[in-house]
Amino acid sequence: MPRFLLAAACSLALAACSGNGLSAPAGAPEGTAGPAASGDVPFRIEQVTRFQEPWAMTFLPDGRLLVTEKPGTLRMYDIGRDISGEITGVPEVAQGGQGGLGDVVLHPGFEDNHLVYISYAEAGDDGTAGAAVARARLVLDGSGGGSLQDLEVVWRQVPKVTGQGHYGHRIAFHDGMLWISSGDRQKFDPAQDMESNMGKIVRLHDDGSVPADNPFADQGGVAAEVWSLGHRNPLGIVFDAEGRLWNHEMGPKGGDELNLVVRGENYGYPIVSNGDHYDGRPIPNHDTRPEFRAPVISWTPVISPAGFIIYDGEAFPQWRGSGLIGGLSSQSLVRIEFDGESAREAERFDMGTRIREVEQGPDGSIWLLEDGGRGANGNLFRLTPAGND
Repeated sequence: MPRFLLAAACSLALAACSGNGLSAPAGAPEGTAGPAASGDVPFRIEQVTRFQEPWAMTFLPDGRLLVTEKPGTLRMYDIGRDISGEITGVPEVAQGGQGGLGDVVLHPGFEDNHLVYISYAEAGDDGTAGAAVARARLVLDGSGGGSLQDLEVVWRQVPKVTGQGHYGHRIAFHDGMLWISSGDRQKFDPAQDMESNMGKIVRLHDDGSVPADNPFADQGGVAAEVWSLGHRNPLGIVFDAEGRLWNHEMGPKGGDELNLVVRGENYGYPIVSNGDHYDGRPIPNHDTRPEFRAPVISWTPVISPAGFIIYDGEAFPQWRGSGLIGGLSSQSLVRIEFDGESAREAERFDMGTRIREVEQGPDGSIWLLEDGGRGANGNLFRLTPAGND
């Protein structure tokens, strides 16, 4: 028998409860998101396997799964054989806090060039660190593992700073370009400083070189890399079917954001935010400074977004074109409905655990990684339509 657990039955094993629509909390500020849809949970959950502090995943063309573990291990998981092997050749990571091995994404031409891109926290001098993105050829062996060969770093955060938070370092490809989300490293001001690429969305060629048509290319230096600025901790970037770029990011104390990312725009952090500093100091809201682009959705209370896909599979036809976001503190899977350049939260499913990553499988199933913080194991879950035994 498959290990399916019906989410609507509120399984104690997964603490996943019915996804009936949840209303916005009483007293929530105007403009905060509140789920609007209701109904039974349309999926079953299978607990597939576990990894140590998993952070990201991506499917190979043959259906096997690459999974990053934050302490610094890249694994390949053969779903059919239930075998996990290690991919060696990963660079040393600066593990601690939010730092470690991060995203993993295939080059669009992977079937020909076998290139894999990974992000990670890289140590600097005197206790500093910064995000980096490297690419390498994936060479598989016959034992379920393999190696990264000819690894080269194609991008680094500038400058490296102290602290262990807000690396961001999500990766996406679109129209042959490499896109990277770069967090503010909890340093606030670099998000507005064009001599730093922190707190930015970055656009590069696949080899790390800078496109001549970037909005700030004429400024040279790291400013030439920048597509947009004024971001805090962007932990999800994805393109919709029309080529629009969306990102979500964690706000400070309140004010998580979903943004439509537009060429050359400034999203205002830390000058404006729909949240406040953790020490209680207020930050002016977006509506006080219209020159900064406001989020399309703002969440207070926060969802702590992590992982992001726009679903285009066949298994859940009612969700085609929807965004799916994992929730850490909200322990949820959040479904977003888009209408051109606008969006709303449509449903929120209580998963009973912190969801770090969301990915779509080759058959249209939805795969989730549970956040395994501080050395803990995190489950890999598969979501399939309810009733498909």
